[in-house]
Amino acid sequence: MNLLSVGASHRTAGIDTLERLVIARSDIPAVLQKLVAQPYVGEAVVLSTCNRVEIYAAVSGFHGGLGDVCNVLAEQSGIGAKDLAAHLYVHYDEAAVRHSFRVSAGLDSMVVGEAQILGQLRDAYHAATETDTAGRLLHELMQQALRVGKRAHAETGIDRAGQSVVTAALDVAAATLGGDLTGRTGLVVGAGAMGALSVATLTRSGVGPLRITNRGAARADRLAEAYGATAVPFDALEQAIAAADIVVCATASTEPVLTAATLAGREKPLVVLDLAVPRDVAPEVGALPGVTVVDIDSLATSRRTLPAAAETAAVEQIVAAEVEHFLAWLRGAEVAPTVAALRTRADDVVSAELRKLSARRPEFTEEQRADVSRTLHRVVQQLLHSPTVRVRQLAAEPGGDQYAALLRELFDLDVPHATKADAVPEIGGQA
Repeated sequence: MNLLSVGASHRTAGIDTLERLVIARSDIPAVLQKLVAQPYVGEAVVLSTCNRVEIYAAVSGFHGGLGDVCNVLAEQSGIGAKDLAAHLYVHYDEAAVRHSFRVSAGLDSMVVGEAQILGQLRDAYHAATETDTAGRLLHELMQQALRVGKRAHAETGIDRAGQSVVTAALDVAAATLGGDLTGRTGLVVGAGAMGALSVATLTRSGVGPLRITNRGAARADRLAEAYGATAVPFDALEQAIAAADIVVCATASTEPVLTAATLAGREKPLVVLDLAVPRDVAPEVGALPGVTVVDIDSLATSRRTLPAAAETAAVEQIVAAEVEHFLAWLRGAEVAPTVAALRTRADDVVSAELRKLSARRPEFTEEQRADVSRTLHRVVQQLLHSPTVRVRQLAAEPGGDQYAALLRELFDLDVPHATKADAVPEIGGQA
């Protein structure tokens, strides 16, 4: 099996495309099952966030696996395969490992260094584990990716460069409202993970009074209590907006929550931060007088999302070292079936010779046969010990797969293994 990563993000697709690609949490188990039901896909993990949708898969062939994953994404999103291909990035084997580690470290995020992606990746891995679509290869990849993300935040200052998408959005809001958010009235629409992060960030920024509304009132009540905010009923949304200077929308709704009608009659300036995918704010809202809408697309082009070069370089070094460590493990894992096949071949030869000996020397007692058997097995084990230990060591080095291939050729071993594609064609672009 080989690693394949296929996806689209804020780097390769606009929000219109991401809105169609996004996979609701409730749909992820079905998508995972659909993926592993494909001919070339053996394992799968689905990561779907506000600005990226990507599939990590263990595949038995590059072209077949890529076709399977793209077909599932096209069917799920309703986007034709040709149109979809223009927005996808594809990473294979070593590149897929590197991409997953860069994602977990926050290097590929809209706000470079944000830590929220680590929790999102963990949730994606848990969903695959619960659905039983992550096997040995993706278990190892996800566990190592999560460890790399933790290292990046613990050993560098990457998270200080940009805490989250919310932080970047608030920077834009502050600039629009004169540079200071202290004392500004805020409203958060949505009480999920992004809503909770928004409440925490707004509170730290001095926004207040702060109100929270959510279709599920109980969740809004708990979040408001935790931060000293006020929960308001969802059906009082228009009144809450009328009193607000800043509105953050972060729901899981598939339809716009804020429309021009919602803001009818409003006079004072308003900044709306739309952090949802699909979008919570209808397009016509941005054209209203005095209303500034900041969404994922506008954040993607903001230089506020860029961290210090030194911190980025430090994380890139961690990623490079961890990629090599993972590849060494992978090469060692790939030689294991060859070593096992060699030992099985040796055991078969010993067993065949013992049967011949028993036929020639029927007078041997059971104890004598056992002594001969133990002696032959010890001799074979001693002969194989050094070369099998050494081939495992050599296999962990770059180019080490040639040693496993040489063993298979020398001993005529039949070891089923996936054939890697000679070349990986470009689709869309590499993000």
